[in-house]
Formats: sequence, structure tokens, C-alpha cells
Amino acid sequence: MDILWSLFAFGLLAAALGMILRRRNGPIRLVPAGSADAADPEAYGFVRQEELDVRLPGPDDELLHVLDVVQGTQQWGPASRLLAATPAEGEGRWQRIQGFAGAASLELAGRPGAGAQWLREWRVAAAKDAGGAAVQAEFLVQQAWRTSRPGQDEFRILLEEARTVCGEAALLAPGDPVPYIVELSVARGLAYPPAEFDLLWAKVMDRAPAHMGAHLAALRYWSAAWHGSREDADRFATAAAARAPRGSLLAALPLFALYEHLPEVNLVRSFYRSEAVTRAVEGAMFAVHSARADDPVLPHVRHLLVLFLVRMSRWGEAMSQLVLVDGQVGAVPWTYTADPAGEYALHRALAVAGYEANGGSPATLPQ
Repeated sequence: MDILWSLFAFGLLAAALGMILRRRNGPIRLVPAGSADAADPEAYGFVRQEELDVRLPGPDDELLHVLDVVQGTQQWGPASRLLAATPAEGEGRWQRIQGFAGAASLELAGRPGAGAQWLREWRVAAAKDAGGAAVQAEFLVQQAWRTSRPGQDEFRILLEEARTVCGEAALLAPGDPVPYIVELSVARGLAYPPAEFDLLWAKVMDRAPAHMGAHLAALRYWSAAWHGSREDADRFATAAAARAPRGSLLAALPLFALYEHLPEVNLVRSFYRSEAVTRAVEGAMFAVHSARADDPVLPHVRHLLVLFLVRMSRWGEAMSQLVLVDGQVGAVPWTYTADPAGEYALHRALAVAGYEANGGSPATLPQ
């Protein structure tokens, strides 16, 4: 059901800007009903929409350099060396494997049958390379969700192959949690029974008990319509946040749980003023202020905060988050849409318009 969301009056945008919230299979998406820009995001130093990088959620200069080399030369060696030098502990290796897999998936989509040749050659030439196996497994998962749907033969075949490659990657690097984290997404797609999922989750927790990426993947399993529910997801997220060590971004997990079930709630303006939303947003704000500045998952949380803060009309706080994440937009919630850069740019424009309508300007925005 389409719901009219009248966040802005004529004076706010200096032009008619209606917002329609579309119900769809997946998280909701804001769609402009036709508008003219009332404020210029470039005045704040923000990157032009066509220059936004959809490959990564945040800055990783080493990875970006290697991606450029790999995709420019179609040689896989630099990717292998970078992953070999990236410790299995923490979130960095998982993020980089996602980055390589995502780049390969986008490359293949742009050049069907010819793109991502470097990944195919990597697996053939270095079958015992744990990094290459993990990238291929994640690539297969991303391809399944990108090119097909649950219930289709292609979807099942891709995920079954991903599960096999996850097993190979785990044997090649026994202490690395990444192969098991990739399999969490397989578990969601292939509808693992809860008992089987619990065994997989135990393997992840043995290796990385505070891994945010793993918890996000598990949250999506517990949110899946075939088994999970909003209550299951909330319980999982709340328990993880409660036991999170100081400085951990797990305190933001309830906000991700709330986002996973946005299509199920009553999407009126009062929802974004509700206690549940306020509590989840404040938990995420606490998490980002407590986390290390170089935590690889920090941009993920900031991007989701942008969406909620904009919809809550908390313009100044939204702008503060935008200053810290602008440039790379390969993160939820934008990657759940067909046009991540466009969706991000829309929310950014709304934040700028709201900020200026309330007296803000480039001169007053803290950098």
C-alpha cells in the first residue's frame, strides 16, 4: 500500500516535494514524486552523485588501490597478497573479502560472461589460496541474491555451490571465521533448520564472539520470513547488545533489527517518533561515539543512522553523520535498493534541505 509521507512543506524545499513510501518485498524505499533541488550538497564538500563509490561502505585506501589494479589488469595476485596480509581477527578481513566479491559481482553484471575473469583465474591457478576461496564463496552468495530469488533453481544451485566453497575455505584456514560468516548468508537462503544454524553459529562464536559482521548476517537469518520473526530478531539483537564489550558496535544491532522489519510496521510519521525507534537510534549513537575511529564496521552504522535521523527530522545529527561517511555508499540501507548511489543522494539532499530550513549552513556544520 502506498502511503503519503508529507515530511516537507513548500517552504522547506522551495518546490513541491512529495514523498511516497512504497511497500515492496524488502525494506522500504523513498521515491521522490518530482522535485527541484532546494539546496546544494556540493556546498558542503559532498561528492557528486555520479562519483559516489558503491563498492565499499567506508574508506579503505589499500583495498581501493588493489581493486583498481586488479580490475584494470585482470591480475589476481595483488588481491591474494592483500588478503594474506590482513589478519583474520577483527572485521577487516571480512570487509575486504566482501569488497572483492562485490566488485567482481558488479563487474560481471556490467560485462556478462566476460567480467570478473580475474576471480575465475585466481581459483583455477591457486586452488589452495584461502583468500581466493573465501572471495569466491561470498561472490556466489552475492550472485544468488543479485540475480535470482529464493525458490528458483538458480538461487538454490548458487547457494549450494557457495556452501561447498565455504567448506573448502574453512579447511584452508581453520582459525578464520570468515568462511563460517559467509555460510550464515547461505543458511538464510537455504533455510537451515534452527538446530543446524545453531551449530554453524557456535563455530563463528568460537572464533570471533564479538564480530559485528557475523551478527548482522545472523540477524538476517532470524529475520527471514520462512522461520524468523520480528520478535526473534529483536531478542537476538537485544541479547547481543547487552553482552557487547565496551567500544563494540554490537550496541547498534537493535537498530539493524528494527530496519529489517520496517515493511511490517505502520509507516506514519509518528512511528519515527516512537520510543522503540528513539531507543534504537540512541543505542546506535552511543555505539558510534564509543567505537574506535578505525573500526571497519563504523561506516555501516553511520549509514543506517543517516536514514533514521533524516526520517526523524534530526537534521543536524544526520548532517554530522554524512560528513563522516560521504563518498563511499556500499552499505545498508542503500545496497538494499536498485540504485544505492541515488537512494543515498536523495536522503543526503533531504538532510541538507532540512538543515538549511532550520538555519544551518556550510559555515555552521562541524567538520
